[in-house]
Amino acid sequence: MQLINIGFGNTVMAQRIIAVVNSGSAPARKLKELAKDRERLVDVTEGRRTRSLVVMDSNHVVLSSIQSDTISQRLASLQISSHVSVSKNKGK
Repeated sequence: MQLINIGFGNTVMAQRIIAVVNSGSAPARKLKELAKDRERLVDVTEGRRTRSLVVMDSNHVVLSSIQSDTISQRLASLQISSHVSVSKNKGK
């Protein structure tokens, strides 16, 4: 289980992330509104501006004040490090 920091000490399971979306678009605002109506919205912005939406495989949408590019980079670095550790273990 790998956790990814999405701001202010809040983490989500990296394996359960479906998408990281920039909050500026109209479809992102619609996605946020639908999640709120279905009681699937989790706000971890601590009162700051929402910069990204993290869509989970459980149909939850997590609002973050961290930019989507930053979250994507953190996710990519986790995947790279897990591939390296798997390949090291295969040789043993």
